[in-house]
Amino acid sequence: MQRSASETGQKTGARRLSGPERRRQLLDTALQIVREEGADRLTLGYLAARAGVSKPVAYDHFGTRSKLLIALYRLIDRQQSEALRETLTTDGRSFEETASLLAAAHVHCHADTSGEWHAIGAALAGSEEKEAVYQELLDGYVQLFAAMLKPYCTLEDTELERRCVGLIGAGDALSAAMVRGHCSEADASQAFAVLIRGGLRETP
Repeated sequence: MQRSASETGQKTGARRLSGPERRRQLLDTALQIVREEGADRLTLGYLAARAGVSKPVAYDHFGTRSKLLIALYRLIDRQQSEALRETLTTDGRSFEETASLLAAAHVHCHADTSGEWHAIGAALAGSEEKEAVYQELLDGYVQLFAAMLKPYCTLEDTELERRCVGLIGAGDALSAAMVRGHCSEADASQAFAVLIRGGLRETP
């Protein structure tokens, strides 16, 4: 017996997702898996099952588990950068205020991802492809950090970016300590803000 269009629609859902929509659905599901079960549980086959799609769909979007993890890494980095920009869109702040807001935004991004950022990074450890992507994202984040701090110092661009590399490393370490429960988000933010303020001082 031939099915009606309405019956078919109920069977298959309201509509098919577009390519970008399906990719975002898969990434959101993958983040949920990492959050609930850990990065080791994330495979393309399990992702397909959790997302309610066939395995070929997941493979068509990502190809390999490493590429899926890298896509997640990029997604979280983009969310962090956007949050940072949104936090500091208003001009007229003092250096002390900017340092505090910058530190708080950076640490909160780690708190908001509940440790997924570190879990995904650990799962990719040792991958040459991951190292290349990490360096690319770090370079972009350093430039963003430097651009926000540039109005408050007279350091040469090269020196400012070099110090921002160190500051971001310190911020990541404090955030990792917070995720492990060694300090509160407020304590990590305050410590990072102090480092930012001190890190832009001219050398004697």
